[in-house]
Amino acid sequence: MEWNWAFTWEILPSLLWATKSTILATIAGYILAMIGGLVFALLQRTESKLLGAIVREFIEIVRSTPLLLQIFFVYYVAPEFGLRLSPWVAGISTLGLHYSAYLSEVYRSSLDAVPRGQWEACRALNLSSRDTYIRIVIPQALATALPGMGNYLVSILKDTPMLSVIGVAELMLTANAIGSEHYRYLEPLTLVGIIFLLLSLPTASLVKRLENRLKKVLGL
Repeated sequence: MEWNWAFTWEILPSLLWATKSTILATIAGYILAMIGGLVFALLQRTESKLLGAIVREFIEIVRSTPLLLQIFFVYYVAPEFGLRLSPWVAGISTLGLHYSAYLSEVYRSSLDAVPRGQWEACRALNLSSRDTYIRIVIPQALATALPGMGNYLVSILKDTPMLSVIGVAELMLTANAIGSEHYRYLEPLTLVGIIFLLLSLPTASLVKRLENRLKKVLGL
């Protein structure tokens, strides 16, 4: 099968439009993952051993089950318990929840990497736990966490095609629809691969620059 340039230019606008949905899903899912991951990491550091154990078990369950299964569960099973979500909300929520479990481990290891002397100095200055984390510990931990956070940002981007299984109109769903309509999959699927590559490489480069900049600011 030869490459059809006329067909390529015909379908490109539709794929570029679907790219907006993919980018939006990535950003929204990543924001949820960053917030949820930090909450999970901090809950594991509370004085309540029971709460910490529950959070750790929940994280292990999320990390040990496929994202696709979680998407199906949230969209198809949750309504049986009274929680009905649109495909878009269900997909983004599941992405955020899934990757919050992974980011919580990134945060946890980064918080543990902060020198113990910093914690002791905060206690000596009678700083509250809130001020200790917000003003001293978390800024230092971010420099260590950024590489892992950047990797998961790219991972979320590459996992957005899974949202097509519940009807979210992102890149993969649009490409499959075009392919089935015209009985040509070479051009739409190849273009999807190129678009994902063009999105992933600059994202990874940007994260690397942010990491270097943050290290300079913190003097690390």
